[in-house]
Amino acid sequence: MEFEIKKFRNSKNIRLIIKPGARIIVTAPTRVSQKTIERFVMSKKDWIIQKIEQYKNVPIKNTKNTRNSYLEHREAARILVHERIRYFNGFYKFKFKNISIRNQSTRWGSCSRKGNLNFNYKLVLLEPKLADYIIVHELCHIKEFNHSPNFWKLVGETIPDYLQLRKELQKNRISLSAL
Repeated sequence: MEFEIKKFRNSKNIRLIIKPGARIIVTAPTRVSQKTIERFVMSKKDWIIQKIEQYKNVPIKNTKNTRNSYLEHREAARILVHERIRYFNGFYKFKFKNISIRNQSTRWGSCSRKGNLNFNYKLVLLEPKLADYIIVHELCHIKEFNHSPNFWKLVGETIPDYLQLRKELQKNRISLSAL
């Protein structure tokens, strides 16, 4: 099984990304050995085969994470995120600083310790319930900067089916690179 390895100093975990065209990319911390990466890939062999099958009919030309795609969808994503933050924060009443729309290849969103919320522009391409889940997830990190039971309780106050949505997002994690 052929795969491309990208090592990053700030990376904490080994990650697998399958792109249409059966391109397998492994990202890993710089300290992880080639042998460890190979063992990791082999342990995920069945999952890789399953994902490659799912991508057989996805046209490769639509999967590029281009600047044009970002520029085309950024404003719609900004409007969506601001609207949904305003709606959900009417319930939570959290204080945050800035909201940014970014062109990220591995994250749907993030929250900084300074209270800045960052979202991937591709949120606008998701089903609304999944976008809402991601937005609420990051918003709740303003109060709980972890994934403790208290954090999930907060998320559940406005997204009661968050477990199902979380599983759907994880099951389709690869979709971020395919949108």
